[in-house]
Parts: sequence; structure tokens; C-alpha cells
Amino acid sequence: MSAIGTLEPAVAAPAWAKEEPLYEIVNGKKLELPPMGIYASLIAFKIGYLLQTWCIRHGLGTVVVEGLFILDSAKNLRRRPDVAFVSAQKWPPDHPPPEAGDWEVIPDLAVEVVSPNDVFQDVLQKMQEYFRLGVGQVWIVIPSNRQIYVYDSPISPRVLSADQELDGGLLLPGLRMPVGSLFHQQPKGAPAT
Repeated sequence: MSAIGTLEPAVAAPAWAKEEPLYEIVNGKKLELPPMGIYASLIAFKIGYLLQTWCIRHGLGTVVVEGLFILDSAKNLRRRPDVAFVSAQKWPPDHPPPEAGDWEVIPDLAVEVVSPNDVFQDVLQKMQEYFRLGVGQVWIVIPSNRQIYVYDSPISPRVLSADQELDGGLLLPGLRMPVGSLFHQQPKGAPAT
């Protein structure tokens, strides 16, 4: 019997409630990631699904969502892009990624979807880090503006709006993705936000 004023759980917490929050490791220190908003999470899923479908169909490589990559083992730097593509040249599709632990490979593409909980300066810093360590292309998706910033280098993005199309270029040949299809569609007659 519990004392008055003491709260005891009626049942044990479900297993999912006990999971560790997502994190990255920077300079050997574990940094908890801010929770991703549901809208940003939905966009990351759409991008991951479209990329994975394309990659499977054309044997281009592997796509992961929120996978932790060992980018610099000497400095113990591990980053978790919202979506990442690893080409078949770097990791053959018939060779599965590690079953446990983090993936020690530099992705060819890293995608960051900016959520309301993200600090944009941190996203830009991460983008610069990706390029310094050998990532070939970075997409920064800004849901609030319905835009994608496509970086082929850390200094000169192409900014694509909702009425434009993203193409895979040399990295994902033949891929064409209408930018607006990634974002929630406005009801007819509703003001843009």
C-alpha cells in the first residue's frame, strides 16, 4: 500500500519509453539530439523512401534514415544525418551494413531536414564538417520555406523552391524529385505560411 501523496505507476513503462534518445558523438562527447518534429520526420521519411526505391531499382547503393556514421574514428566523431546515401562503389549493395554499432563509412550524400528544434548554425556547421570529411553532397531541407539547399561544396548552394525539381545529378543519375511533393500541400484558398 502506498502512502498518501506518493505516486506509483500502475504498470511498467513500455519498452519504447525506455529507449535512449538519439545522439551524436562530437570530440568524443555524446550529444543528445533535439527531438525531430513530426513534420520534419515525415519529410525525412519521404526522402529516404524515394531515394531507397530509386537506388534499389538501379543498384546505386544504400539509403539509411537516422543512421549513426563514424566520420572520423581518430577524433571519435559520429554524426547522424536525417537521411544518408552510401554508393555501391563505397559499400556494395550485397554486403550488409553492420548489424550492431555504427557504420564506419563516409556517406556520398547527407540530408538534414531542419526541424523547429534545430539551431540553424549547428546545421551549417554539420554541413561544413560533412564536406571536410569527404561527403560529396549535402541537402538541407527547410520545411518552413518549402525549399531545399543543395550543396556540392560548402560555399555555393543551389536553392530549389517548391515549384522546382531536384535531380540526382551524377550522384543519383536519372533521379527527378518534385520539391513541392515533399511538403504538406496547402488546401485550396488557404494562405501560405
